[in-house]
Amino acid sequence: MLNTGFPVLSALILFPLVAAVVLLFLRGEQTVRVFTLVVSLIECVLVLPLLGFDTTTAQFQFVEKFTWIEAWNINYYLGIDGISVLMILLTVLLFPICVLCSWQYIGKRVKEFHFCLLLMTTACIGIFSALDFILFYIFWEAMLIPMYLLIAVWGGPKRRYASLKFFIYTLTGSTLFLAAIVAFFINTGTFSIPELMDHRYTFQFQIWTFLAMALAFAIKVPMFPFHTWLPAAHVEAPTAGSVLLASILLKMGTYGFLRFCLPITPAASDFFAPVMITLGIISVIYGSFVALGQSDMKKLIAYSSVAHMGFVTLGIFVFVSRGVEGAVMHMVNHGIITGAMFLMVGLIYERSHSREISENSGLSRHVPVYTSFLLLFTLAAFGFPGTNGFFSKLLVLLGVFEFSYWLGVMFIFGLILGLAYLIRLLLNVGWGTPSKGEGWKDMNVREWVYLVPLGLLVIYLGVAPGRAMNFIGPSIENLMNNFEVERHMVIETGPQPAPIIEPDSRPGPLLSTEFIFQFEDQAGQMTFLTGSDPAEVQSNLCLMQNNQNRVKIRPAG
Repeated sequence: MLNTGFPVLSALILFPLVAAVVLLFLRGEQTVRVFTLVVSLIECVLVLPLLGFDTTTAQFQFVEKFTWIEAWNINYYLGIDGISVLMILLTVLLFPICVLCSWQYIGKRVKEFHFCLLLMTTACIGIFSALDFILFYIFWEAMLIPMYLLIAVWGGPKRRYASLKFFIYTLTGSTLFLAAIVAFFINTGTFSIPELMDHRYTFQFQIWTFLAMALAFAIKVPMFPFHTWLPAAHVEAPTAGSVLLASILLKMGTYGFLRFCLPITPAASDFFAPVMITLGIISVIYGSFVALGQSDMKKLIAYSSVAHMGFVTLGIFVFVSRGVEGAVMHMVNHGIITGAMFLMVGLIYERSHSREISENSGLSRHVPVYTSFLLLFTLAAFGFPGTNGFFSKLLVLLGVFEFSYWLGVMFIFGLILGLAYLIRLLLNVGWGTPSKGEGWKDMNVREWVYLVPLGLLVIYLGVAPGRAMNFIGPSIENLMNNFEVERHMVIETGPQPAPIIEPDSRPGPLLSTEFIFQFEDQAGQMTFLTGSDPAEVQSNLCLMQNNQNRVKIRPAG
């Protein structure tokens, strides 16, 4: 693990928290807005050291570890790898954008609103950087409260229903997740996530812990049939709340699959993969069909998120490196695109006070710049070549086709449905029969400022995705290599740490620790492999694994 001198992650987490406390003593709505914007811009400066992330290693970097509660082996333990670094960068980028898009939209309880934004920033960065399960869970729960308030206080007419439904669903998932954390601690005596990755567990234990974690993450994604809280939350939330939901919170579910399910419970992940793939493809097709029938722009984009996160889930659970890389890239790209789409809806809502497509049609005549941005983000949402959505969907598609031809065909069907509802939105809003727009002002400076960075990212990650791929490459490769070795391993008693082959210090002719690998092939024939040389054992182990053998491992003697 790599550690730098300056505690970058702690600074990113604690600075918004300290600023939130200072904010409570400020007076004047404009002062609060300016203060929060300055804090968000300073946060963007603080995140710059993460651009120096070492793209040649899969180790956790910028590591900070201090004993917190020694009696329970709980530590303040932070670190990032290629999977989490891009999500932190996205979170910090969206912070000032959320402040700017709320500048005029939020007119009541302005101080409390920005206080919630600051808390959300702290919690989100904490989630993506925590390497201790208890610390992760604290941030996981801390995110729930300000998000609930954003919907319940500053939401639309049905905000109480939407916020309560969001709270109940999310809290239920959190309870299941906590049960899995406790189970891991009872079996291993540690909350350290890297240490838990190095242990092996019985298949039965993996099954139950995977179910608890997967249900929590499926609610967060959300996957069908746990998606019903999302449309209500998106429709009723203020624009900044919708942006945070779509761009950051939904990604916490798929991040959980990658961070916990695959590396800690690989055998259970492999066992339940058909279920996850089925739910993923249902989410894609169901979400697309329902989006196709929506007249409310926000609700259409909300259901499109269900479909897009189905693409991400498919990319993860086909267990193909290209598919997983595409899934991680699409987490980032979807955060950019869908966040921008919700900003476009919020921007036009401030003018028309309606989200209905029929009441916001034919706008290209009156607000051509707005329509141009809408065109760019809509093409990116579909995956048009040259935009960021194209490359990530292509990688997922390649991974899915490598896994199954018929699954790839259904994936393409989902893409076609996506094209249908996005083209319907674009043609009606941009070039439909004019309904409103006479006398409207086109985009102002503030709106240019928060949309241009997202537009540039859409183009940059579409034509030059290599830099982002370099960030995630080693981490994905390491994750999948370990998963392929571990997915078929079965231990009879557990948990046990993964064997580390090291020289033996005992005197005598035995110069190194010797392990016996017992393989059972598909015909039921038993084969025993004894090895002491690390390279030889690893080579033979990978060879037997590639032949889809079941493996039992025990120390020699």
